[in-house]
Amino acid sequence: MLYDIRHLTTVKYASPVRLARFNLRLRPAPWPGQVVDRFRLTIDPVPWSIQEEAGPFIVNRSRLTIRDPLSKLRIESRFRVDVSEPSLIAAMYLPELAGTGADPVMGGPTVAQVRTRAAQNRDLTAMGPASYLYPSQMAPSSPAIAAWALPFFPTQQGVLAAGAALMRAIHNEFTYDGAATTTKTLPEQAFQARHGVCQDFAHVMIVAARAHGIPAAYVSGYLRTIPPPGKPRLVGADATHAWASLWCGEELGWVGFDPTNDTLARSDHIFTAMGRDYADVAPLDGVFHGGARQTMTVSVDVAPVTG
Repeated sequence: MLYDIRHLTTVKYASPVRLARFNLRLRPAPWPGQVVDRFRLTIDPVPWSIQEEAGPFIVNRSRLTIRDPLSKLRIESRFRVDVSEPSLIAAMYLPELAGTGADPVMGGPTVAQVRTRAAQNRDLTAMGPASYLYPSQMAPSSPAIAAWALPFFPTQQGVLAAGAALMRAIHNEFTYDGAATTTKTLPEQAFQARHGVCQDFAHVMIVAARAHGIPAAYVSGYLRTIPPPGKPRLVGADATHAWASLWCGEELGWVGFDPTNDTLARSDHIFTAMGRDYADVAPLDGVFHGGARQTMTVSVDVAPVTG
């Protein structure tokens, strides 16, 4: 699928702030099955400096410095992206995950095999499993989540089937509620409330998988939304999205699981970045001098390219 993506962020401050520094993670990092073209970043006011860099993890980061007093910041990214369906091996399992409610029968290595391979794997690059095995800032260990997830990880279960069962349980047991959490909410809180958004569901899945020896990463990106029949697609009504990616052994590599929608990541999932948790891949963060209250609005448009 070919898409044109527009992501507009507007930040307003109650009174001017000074010497602001921001990290933007809006340019999609390289990812298998995805080709990005025509990326353009527009910032108003124009920064004093912009430093482009890669990493850490699978991230492209733009570091901005704005020296002049700032009361409003407008950041717009645009790009075109061609997204293929997942690799042939993963795609074989998509029909079984399409909300049938049946337990899928999947191949691939077992949970026990993936645990062993992950522990012995010496790949220390951002694509290797080592960085995603242990608790992190926004995905700390949780005995409650670990105990709840135990039935999904029998040692002889295929790792794909285990991931699918965990994904479905989160989808069925948790309620999507945009007012229940914030970007700072930790997974334990969302787990106890059984309410949250895609960020929370991805974090719960990550904590659960890591607790049982399966490397798990947080993926930030976009999801194409389809309007109800007979209704127009509303410009700006799409949103950033998050899902979990599990390392399923050397043969399968990283496989995306979207617990919000109970599906593997497909060609309507647009990859931006992958890290240990939200803190590694947040679209925007930074610091400034001043104590002004701030408000932020975000508008996203994911438009399929036809013709």
